[in-house]
Amino acid sequence: MTRFFCPGRTELAGNHSAYQKGRVMTAAIDEGISAEAEPNGEAVVRIVSEGFPTVEVDLTRLWPDEHEIGTANALTRGMAAGLKERGWTPVGFDAHYFSDLPTGRGLSSSAAFSVLTGYIMSAFSPEGPMAPEDLARAAQKAESRWFGKPSSLATSMACATGGGVYMDLLENRLVPVSCDFDAMGLALCLVAPGDGSAGWGASTSQIGTDMTAVAQSFGEPFLARVRGAAFEEAYAAHQGEASWAHASHFFGESFRAAAMADALGLRDGQRYMELMTQSGRSARRILQALRDEGMPGALVEGAQVSDDLLAGRGGWRVHGVGFGGCLQALMPDGFYDKYCAVMEDMYGPGCCRRVHTSARGVCEAQADKALFLGRDGASGM
Repeated sequence: MTRFFCPGRTELAGNHSAYQKGRVMTAAIDEGISAEAEPNGEAVVRIVSEGFPTVEVDLTRLWPDEHEIGTANALTRGMAAGLKERGWTPVGFDAHYFSDLPTGRGLSSSAAFSVLTGYIMSAFSPEGPMAPEDLARAAQKAESRWFGKPSSLATSMACATGGGVYMDLLENRLVPVSCDFDAMGLALCLVAPGDGSAGWGASTSQIGTDMTAVAQSFGEPFLARVRGAAFEEAYAAHQGEASWAHASHFFGESFRAAAMADALGLRDGQRYMELMTQSGRSARRILQALRDEGMPGALVEGAQVSDDLLAGRGGWRVHGVGFGGCLQALMPDGFYDKYCAVMEDMYGPGCCRRVHTSARGVCEAQADKALFLGRDGASGM
């Protein structure tokens, strides 16, 4: 048996920017999905994961199947098709997957699964392991076309390459970013209220629809093609309209993603956290409007408390392209315990989780039992 690993990722900047071809920044983390796998000599992939249906995919049938949308079978089939499209021979294998990625925090388990599965198939193929960048592009296509969920290339790229990734999606430009917050003396954490905010998908998907409608009013397919000055001039006549407020958030996020990447390059944690909070405040206005329409509101309260607690000493933002019910906060190491205690007093034990970025991308892993059992000794995807 050969052992493999692929990290999850955390979004650092640019929520609701990716699908408008804006700028985004993500980073791999030290938690992810591990696997023990071996080729089986058949044109079939079989994957067993604790708590999930067994994956079994016939590699002679690689076209999308509408009955598989939203399943691991779809991701596996899509990755096999991506390998074949790039000249690789998808090889059948049997595997057991183990995951220590927590649920409900937007750490991209589907992207990690896709990249890992593609890497294993290529590692066992005559052509050998596929380059991380190519795996990332195949994973994005597998998620979008086979799995049925729009996905940012920056997400799968961080899982594949490791480290931090800044991308300008309009210019198709990728820049590696150093984002070792631990080395900067800063604690990065995610807070999940657990109030049902993660089910906001239908409401928050409207935000993307609104952004596209505003772009089309300028004769463009997406907002990154609209000049900022032209938007600001037109925005004055649309104050109070939700669709234009959502578009305004895009322009702010796209600017902040670039500025936050620059701040990390200079190791300027204070500037980074100031920009992070600006992002959070912009998102909070949108969340407040959604709550007024009857959606769960605990995330809004958590945002306000975070704003008060971290004023002058840290930063916070809404985590995830879809505002998926989670906050991200960054602060000096010495303040983490106090912040976490306040959040857990609000939302309950376990809601606050520290996250560590990592330079490791998808790889063949060392024989380290801890890697395959997770930190608490429990397995599962």
